[in-house]
Amino acid sequence: MRGGALPAALLCAALALGLASAERKAALLGLAVLVVTACAVAVGSIPGTWSDAVFLGCWTSVIASAAIVHAPRDLKDWQALALSLNAGVWTGAVIALAPSKGDLLEALPVALCALPAARARRQGQAIVLKVLASWLIAVAVLGAILQFLPATPGYLADHLE
Repeated sequence: MRGGALPAALLCAALALGLASAERKAALLGLAVLVVTACAVAVGSIPGTWSDAVFLGCWTSVIASAAIVHAPRDLKDWQALALSLNAGVWTGAVIALAPSKGDLLEALPVALCALPAARARRQGQAIVLKVLASWLIAVAVLGAILQFLPATPGYLADHLE
């Protein structure tokens, strides 16, 4: 869960679910902020020694973005933009650490799930979004915890490889 587009895509999915409770204009602006911020951070240089902090920030942001779905109120415009800026920074940072910057092209389109998610919310099917958000939160908690557990033989490269 530390490489490629998967952590960034999960963060984009969590943001999409969170933006479903914002007004349409704020959600579209939030998606634009995500793309611009992620691209700007991804082309930058992030030291490899920061990888633990970057992935912890990514998983924490997945949890925060997905938890918004469970909030009883809709997102305000500034909250949607702050959430998008946060997701853009961590998405870009994860991609900056990846071997290929092309992973950004795999992760960012997942954020377009905000449009059908918003439609589902308007039609009274918010329970679907809450189930998906809960799954994302569980995956992010596991991803965050795994990096602090001691490595077991299943996680280490074999000496014969």
